[in-house]
Amino acid sequence: MTNADKQEKPSWIFPKDFWLANLMELFERAAYYGFFIVLTLYLTDIVGFNDIETAFIGAIFYAGLYLLPMFVGAIGDKIGFKNGLIVAFGLLTIGYFFLGVSHSKYLVLLFLSIIMVGGSFIKPLITGTVAKTTSESNRARGYSLFYWIVNIGAFGGKTLVPYIRQGIGLSYVNFFSAGMTFLAMLFAIFLFKKIESKGEGKSFSEVFNALIKVLKTPRLIILTFIVAGFWTIQSQLYATMPKYVIRLLGESARPEWLANVNPLVVVIFVVGVTQVMKKYNAVTSMFIGMMLMPISAISMSLSSSLESVAGVDISILGVVVLHPLTIMMIIGIAIQGLAECFISPRFLEYFSFQAPKGEEGLYLGFSHLHSFFSALAGFIMSGFLLDAYCPDPKTLPVGITELQKAAYYADAYKIWWYFAAIGLVSSIALFIFRYVTNKLDEKQINTKS
Repeated sequence: MTNADKQEKPSWIFPKDFWLANLMELFERAAYYGFFIVLTLYLTDIVGFNDIETAFIGAIFYAGLYLLPMFVGAIGDKIGFKNGLIVAFGLLTIGYFFLGVSHSKYLVLLFLSIIMVGGSFIKPLITGTVAKTTSESNRARGYSLFYWIVNIGAFGGKTLVPYIRQGIGLSYVNFFSAGMTFLAMLFAIFLFKKIESKGEGKSFSEVFNALIKVLKTPRLIILTFIVAGFWTIQSQLYATMPKYVIRLLGESARPEWLANVNPLVVVIFVVGVTQVMKKYNAVTSMFIGMMLMPISAISMSLSSSLESVAGVDISILGVVVLHPLTIMMIIGIAIQGLAECFISPRFLEYFSFQAPKGEEGLYLGFSHLHSFFSALAGFIMSGFLLDAYCPDPKTLPVGITELQKAAYYADAYKIWWYFAAIGLVSSIALFIFRYVTNKLDEKQINTKS
């Protein structure tokens, strides 16, 4: 019998703790995305922050969720996976619950900070659990299941939230999220067994030194800033789109459902796109995705043009009647999802190849730096653009007519022009990056030969 015959065959059989970890992740993702899609609405409509203040708060919260996990992960490795999950879900439950109870500005900032810290534990702990409860033969299958469950949780949370927001009130969404994370905490306490990390985690100093190395790698940091242009546009699903849709269409609109178009498209197309593009290098695939982003943003800006041609009610195959803004949002968000299929998997691949041998794991820990930068840029831009083109109705003069009110929103579509410009500049920058790095690689090959 050959060594190949002796190797364990891939299977779909996983231990109990693998499924528990994924179930807890499903609850956590439903809680997070259900909460996050309405966060800017909550901060403005319930707590009383203006659009610009909300933008800065959202930017810091979202950016922190991408920067803290590597550092918080070091704590998780020291206290163990089970204790880490109990702490994480405990913090999340406290944060979400008290956001529903108290709407004081200072307390809201405190509870958002608690959620940010709690959320930072989740990713390294859950992905680490998946790694430890799978073997080399079925790890790829394990992570594919994990990816699907993450998207199911996100989809489910955003699907349910409109019924809560419109039925009993926006602040009650926080209680939904608290309930989800409380259930996950109960699973962690009573059913999840202790999985030892055996000191495998990195220390704070090692993580910090890895961050410095990444920042000193020219190709990585340049590409990170270029790809941040893509994610700056993507972040508008949570920064700009909910307020934009509700302020233009009214409280009956459901931006949460529109945001679900993105993960739906990714789940359907990511495997096929990756398969088709595997014969092309990573930067070429990313370039195609980046070229789609200006088209996405321009599509979102065309609702007024479509309305002038087709009116305010458009029948789709005689099954459903949609507003032109809804149709163009669906098209724009679907294009974003398709662009993500070209960009995200190949960016991680490129990032890993730039890491020194043996340090791929640490480097990949910072592969989401682009989301850190794009969260800051995207949310902050969103606040100023909403204030200028699609203002909070409560800030408008009292007693104005509907016609006068409409004038304040006549140029709202121009918000998307700014993001189209970012997408175009990022695409051109990536084209130049590809040209220069190809020349440098050719020169290096010729020098060696």
